[in-house]
Amino acid sequence: MDIATIIGIAASFGLMFMAILQGGNLGIFIDVPSMLIVFGGTAGVILINYPLSDVLSMANVVKKTFLFKEEDTNKLIAQLMEFANKARKEGILSLQGSIDSVEDQFLVKALQMAVDGQEPDDLKSMLNTEIDYIQERHSLGSEILATLGTISPAMGMVGTLIGLVQMLQNMSDPSSIGPAMAVALLTTFYGAVLANVLFNPMAGKLKTRSRTELLQKTLIVEGMESILSGENPRVMEQKLHAYIAPKLRESVFNK
Repeated sequence: MDIATIIGIAASFGLMFMAILQGGNLGIFIDVPSMLIVFGGTAGVILINYPLSDVLSMANVVKKTFLFKEEDTNKLIAQLMEFANKARKEGILSLQGSIDSVEDQFLVKALQMAVDGQEPDDLKSMLNTEIDYIQERHSLGSEILATLGTISPAMGMVGTLIGLVQMLQNMSDPSSIGPAMAVALLTTFYGAVLANVLFNPMAGKLKTRSRTELLQKTLIVEGMESILSGENPRVMEQKLHAYIAPKLRESVFNK
């Protein structure tokens, strides 16, 4: 569970609600026509822009902004070093017994490929191809959210124009000016909130999650290539440490 995302959303909406309640009734900010224009319009436009299957898959994408278990990079490097020492002493085939204890499916695949006799260059090429497609899928998810962040304020402006037209056409009837003005202003409000509190921040969080996940997969690729090449464990550790900040590096040889 990503507590930062939950705190951020709760704080953003909570402070807005407090500000609204300080100035009057919350009910005046609820307008069904405005919601139909912004929520319905945004949903319709995103379906025009992307295939239905991609839009439906957004549920799993959004879930990653709330539910994400970030692995310890130093722990991963230590695990790879353990495999390197074992392979150096007992041979590559000895890694077969370690596969069942590994939770990361990408690492499981890399270990199985190594045990099956893949050459270092072939293993690296195949796993890097998989990383490329993982990155493409991640990019699509953040792209859809960013597009939603662009569409929702635009639909808010459409609603504003609709409200202004209705207001100007009925200037002779004072009772119609208020509802029309409400539509005009609330659609902009809804669009701005959706874009700046939900869609754009979630797109940013997904990009951060993607970078973290891809970094760890890259470490696995580099580590497994070093193991298959019979590289000295100290040299292998220095190579893997190059991917993380110096202050975060923990050497297994200093323990």
